[in-house]
Amino acid sequence: MTSAVRPPLPGALWALLAGNFVIGTGVMVVPGTLNEISASLAVSAATAGQLITVAAIVMCLGAPLLAAVFAGWDRRVLLACTMLWYAAGHAVGALTSDLGGLLLVRTLTVIAPAIFTAQSAACAGLLVQPEQRGRAVTFVFLGWSMASVLGLPIGALIGGHFGWRSAFMVISALSVASAIGIWFTLPAHIRPAALSRAAWGRVLKSPILMGVVSVTALQGVGQFVLSSYFAPILKQMLNADSTSLSLMWAWFGACGLIGNVLVSRNIDRMGAGRMVMLTTAMIAVSMLLWPLGMTMASMALVLVPWGLGCFAANSAQQARLVGLAPTLASGSVALNSSGIYIGQAVGAGAGGWMLAHDAIGAMHWVGLATVLAAMLLSFLVDRAQRAVVTA
Repeated sequence: MTSAVRPPLPGALWALLAGNFVIGTGVMVVPGTLNEISASLAVSAATAGQLITVAAIVMCLGAPLLAAVFAGWDRRVLLACTMLWYAAGHAVGALTSDLGGLLLVRTLTVIAPAIFTAQSAACAGLLVQPEQRGRAVTFVFLGWSMASVLGLPIGALIGGHFGWRSAFMVISALSVASAIGIWFTLPAHIRPAALSRAAWGRVLKSPILMGVVSVTALQGVGQFVLSSYFAPILKQMLNADSTSLSLMWAWFGACGLIGNVLVSRNIDRMGAGRMVMLTTAMIAVSMLLWPLGMTMASMALVLVPWGLGCFAANSAQQARLVGLAPTLASGSVALNSSGIYIGQAVGAGAGGWMLAHDAIGAMHWVGLATVLAAMLLSFLVDRAQRAVVTA
């Protein structure tokens, strides 16, 4: 992987990857410890799940707004300070004693993902040659896959055996370590040109760029209807305990890591649009096969295509936007992060409603329909792009 960049950039890209690992672990710690949070705060799983919805709304709105606010900042300073903010938020969150307080702290804490995910991708695209951008962006996004294969199951295991507050404190410590790593490896004075009002207008008025962002939102809705509530669903369907859930998260994350590695190695050859279609189709396969997961073993098999496509689809979408308009990447990638988070907000909200109304059996069908809609829109976006190129 290091052969894809020029010295001293490998360390910087690894630091951005590690930062995404911590960010992803922190975002996913609530779904991973939802049963423990629910029991500790004496609320239902559907009610505790609103922590996911509220956080997603903040991240959705915050990504583009904060990209504009911090446009002129040195990216080393911005990203390091973002991780310190994340550390403080998780530490304070671990000390809260009621859902209202945790909602408030969580709302402030997730300002960090709203900044980091988009800006690390845009920054990675500036650290390499143009022909390496797709690989660089997907490389740093591997951190999210690693969060799924390592961070989420470990967090769920810690939460299951020592309490969700302990899981929050571990994330706080990792955030401090990440801030230190970014400070000492990322080159100083990286200041992407701030997008002017006209440039933001070009992003927002571009049917192709906004079409890509809409694909991301639909992917998110389809997935988070189910994935936000894996813990209570598998507990209810398969009587899964905390250890079994941790193993399932690890299995799902391992598939995600493999999928993202394969995308990182092949995306520049295959093309981002085709990769998005392939990875989204794999998610749809698992949605279709969901009723076959009648045991933990069969459910693990059902989740394989979804795991392979889940994080890889997001990585391919980020690379797609950077490749379509490199000079507008800081804006388009920020909006794409908003797409991820609005998908999470809508999906988690809809899934929570269905869970509360005993409609678990219909959740995968809602997810499948939405993911198929994402595939159709992605096809239309690709066709529109080809028409522009050949015109």
